[in-house]
Amino acid sequence: MELHDELYERIVSLCSQGDDLVNSFEFENAIKMYLKALDLVPEPKQNWEASTWIYTALGDTSYMNKDYDASKHFLFNAINCPDGIENPFIMLRLGETLYELGDVNKAKEYLLRAYILEGYSIFENEDDKYFDVIRSEI
Repeated sequence: MELHDELYERIVSLCSQGDDLVNSFEFENAIKMYLKALDLVPEPKQNWEASTWIYTALGDTSYMNKDYDASKHFLFNAINCPDGIENPFIMLRLGETLYELGDVNKAKEYLLRAYILEGYSIFENEDDKYFDVIRSEI
């Protein structure tokens, strides 16, 4: 199933506005834009590919905003959307979020998944502390 062109374009436009706000470090406003986009996705949201990238954007932005509980919530939703479980970035950011929440054992699981899917390159621009969690496992 695909979204109707007009609906898809509205969703993409809102997400693009959200991306621009993230680039300006206006995380709260970006989250509002992404939530508006998500509201346009038909139910059940987990059936749509658009939800994968919207939930990922929400999780990533919440992470950057240091709202790790929200990040965890959004990223777990992203995993349950099309191709979410196979997305190394979602695995990375979820692992980092769980680490920041103090759940290092669960963080290790998702950081390992990111490594398995993408290799070390996915960690290159991240704080070394995240790779250190899995260093002894690889």
